Amino acid sequence: MSADTLFRRQFFSRIGQGLAGAALLELEGLGAARGAATDRPGGHGLAPQSAHFAPRAKAVIQLFMHGGPSQMDLLDPKPALDKYDSQNFPGVIDVQQPEQAGGILKSPFKFARYGQAGIDVSEIMPHVATCVDDLCVIRSMWTEHINHEPALWMIHTGRTIPGRPAIGSWVVYGLGADTRELPAYVVLDDPLGLPVDGIRNWSSGWLPPHYQGTRFRAQGTPVWNLIPDRKLSPALAQARRDLLTRLDRAHRAARPGESELDARINSYELAARMQISATAALDVSRETKATQDLYGLGQKTTDSYGRRCLLARRLVERGVRYVQLFINGQIWDNHSGLEAGLRSSCARTDQPVAALLTDLKQRGLLDETLVIWGGEFGRLPISQSKNGRDHNRQGFTIWMAGGGVKAGHVHGASDEFGYAAAQDRVSVPDFHATVLHLLGLDYQRLSFDRHGLDERLTGVHEPQVVRGILA
Repeated sequence: MSADTLFRRQFFSRIGQGLAGAALLELEGLGAARGAATDRPGGHGLAPQSAHFAPRAKAVIQLFMHGGPSQMDLLDPKPALDKYDSQNFPGVIDVQQPEQAGGILKSPFKFARYGQAGIDVSEIMPHVATCVDDLCVIRSMWTEHINHEPALWMIHTGRTIPGRPAIGSWVVYGLGADTRELPAYVVLDDPLGLPVDGIRNWSSGWLPPHYQGTRFRAQGTPVWNLIPDRKLSPALAQARRDLLTRLDRAHRAARPGESELDARINSYELAARMQISATAALDVSRETKATQDLYGLGQKTTDSYGRRCLLARRLVERGVRYVQLFINGQIWDNHSGLEAGLRSSCARTDQPVAALLTDLKQRGLLDETLVIWGGEFGRLPISQSKNGRDHNRQGFTIWMAGGGVKAGHVHGASDEFGYAAAQDRVSVPDFHATVLHLLGLDYQRLSFDRHGLDERLTGVHEPQVVRGILA
């Protein structure tokens, strides 16, 4: 073999390695799409996995309400607040800002009972009120921390410390993906801005990175940099993908065991498939006008959240396992201006949420889709700054629908003032264990070996599945 031939072979070999590195550097810049990986602890990636037992639900849509919705103004009416309005609270109360604490504050809203179940709902949620016979309302939730960030970490990851995997990541880690064309865990955040704590709300923590939530934009290109700047012929595009695949495999073979690298490469491959599937999934113009009107599309107040609720339905319809909807900032954090703040928050979300339940039900999807509504904690029964409410970790209300929970049911109760969970108390770990159970996952068996420790979503707690809400 001549020296020139050897040199040429070395040159093309090295330039191939360089191109692989360049391709991966470009992929590092994308950073948005997280796709299927080929390996994970236990020997599998995002291929569909068997549940521990027969699931009640196949997918989850979590409507997360940042800031802490006020239970006694929305879903847990308390006549005692009217009776003792402006009087001192009878007993010790856990207050975040005691210097601003006032007397008992009655609700500015009227309640009425709806549906065959006769569940009380506030006047500012008239659309959700029509769906109460599908709801399972839990009025006895409580959590461990009174500040937003630790409470957010608790409700999303199971501990009041940052850096742990979100519940959506745990679900996909346990069950894998139901589709190769879309990510298994999708986040629909607000075009107006990120929620408090930003992307940590859907982080995979120390789980392999391919379990992290993938942000989809509700308008325009679903994922940044998904569509190439210039169009290529199908043959050229395929040749380009084939070349990148060969280069990526060579690069990965030289670096075994790097989960971040595996995730990046596989996310690139997923992105190629998503160029068609994601764009189609998020094209709400394919829906009938009646469906778009149901969600409030085209209306200034409801269009944004309604669009994302409709997208959530379209995503679970196509096999996405876990979908989370977030809203900008923390609009339910009503330290002052309680009445105006709650009216505004409900005006943005009430019709779209009810439309989602109605649409899922009429399409036969509600039975297999678990819908969850709620925030990180609740509000206090006393006033703050005269017309607001401070944070409350002792008691709050959430609701679930579909996916194996009792319909038209109220579980648990708070005390007469709505301050603390008093009957059939449900902790956040209980809530997590129950969601996993509905998906066919045993919270004790769903673990990840991290530095010799069996880590779980429910952490060191000993939760109980809330069997009282199971259908």
